[in-house]
Amino acid sequence: MKLTRPVSWFLLAFGVWSWVIWITFIKNLFKDGSGLAFDDAGDPTAYFWVHLTLAVVSFVLGTVVGGIGFRGVRALRDASSQQTSSHQTSS
Repeated sequence: MKLTRPVSWFLLAFGVWSWVIWITFIKNLFKDGSGLAFDDAGDPTAYFWVHLTLAVVSFVLGTVVGGIGFRGVRALRDASSQQTSSHQTSS
């Protein structure tokens, strides 16, 4: 399957966005002082585990989607450079 340039860049941007958002979310989850993520004894709560799982799964899926976008951008760049080199040699 061949991805278009806009779709490839969108998927790559989505992957980068996932890295920024979900890593920030995980950092903030570990620093939570509201009492939701950790109980009075400092042990993780169900809220913590559910949100950590959500963040990790979303981070992994974002990485996969970003990887697909990266491969699409790279394939388009390779195809463009091959076209340029074939036009130069036939001239």
